[in-house]
Amino acid sequence: MDTHDTTGTLEEALERLHSCGPERLGRLTNHAPMVVEALAAHGRADAVHRWLDLYRHKLEDFPRPVTPVTDADWREALGDPRRAADWIGHFTRALAARPWRDVLAEWWPRLLPGMYGGSTHPVIRVGHAVRALEAGENPPRLTELAHGLGYWAARHRPVSGITALPAAPTAARSLDAVPPLTDPAGGFPDRLAAVRRLPLWPDDVTDPDTARARLAELVRAATHRYATHGHGEPTMLVHAATAPNAVLRALGSLPRALWAPSLRAAWTASAAVTAMYAPAEPVARAPAPGRTPEEVLEQALAHGDEHVVKLTDTALDVGDGQALAAALRAVELSEPLVPK
Repeated sequence: MDTHDTTGTLEEALERLHSCGPERLGRLTNHAPMVVEALAAHGRADAVHRWLDLYRHKLEDFPRPVTPVTDADWREALGDPRRAADWIGHFTRALAARPWRDVLAEWWPRLLPGMYGGSTHPVIRVGHAVRALEAGENPPRLTELAHGLGYWAARHRPVSGITALPAAPTAARSLDAVPPLTDPAGGFPDRLAAVRRLPLWPDDVTDPDTARARLAELVRAATHRYATHGHGEPTMLVHAATAPNAVLRALGSLPRALWAPSLRAAWTASAAVTAMYAPAEPVARAPAPGRTPEEVLEQALAHGDEHVVKLTDTALDVGDGQALAAALRAVELSEPLVPK
């Protein structure tokens, strides 16, 4: 169902959004660039501007720069959200000077250890930008990659001190084996800091092709799991699937040597989100809906919530009935987007 827009609508939307910041209220992510790319990728460019009009009350102006990030001092600026504009400027200059895949390959291993900042939204935004560029390179899409990489650098947050637990043979069973937080409280940063034990399911993978296959398995398992566990936290548990899918989308644009470490980082993100927001009990497995992928996307679009659209985008990538059931479960559980 990948029917990337060739009308220029995506470019118009991205140019409209690049005057806005990556966040609002100092902590909430601007999801609009990701949603409009997802809609354009699945043949619904006609709905992009209408959806943006509904979402515009959640947009803020682009932040003010502090001081330029340079090749000499970038380490000091890493993980400083006050430097978001500086980082976006840095990547804008880099992408003007070099091929985008070269910039991505240079910065991916630097940013990958910190993919957990910003509730994993920065890497998700980068994954959408990479998919758009692979479908067709042009200035607005390059600028979108600069915004995604800059947001990732500004919100860079590593995770350390995780005790390794035994993993099951499959991604699905290993997600089932993730121990939930004993006293979950606070927002994403507080809960992330409390994650101390995770199964290290793919830790022994070194072959790039095996890593890619395992990553696809993880995306499928996390998407399926939302159908039975999404009620634990309907918004945040979306990221257990969408974050690893963003990494999967980027793999083909990266050197093969980076595929195995990308799998490990994506697993840690998915497993950590599972630990942070797991419900006490699952619900019964939802039957596969008697609807086409196009019909499921239409229902998600009518609902409008940004996380619903993005989970549906991932469900369409997975492509089976249980994934579509997960997308419809998100529609059922989430508050719809309403204009203000």
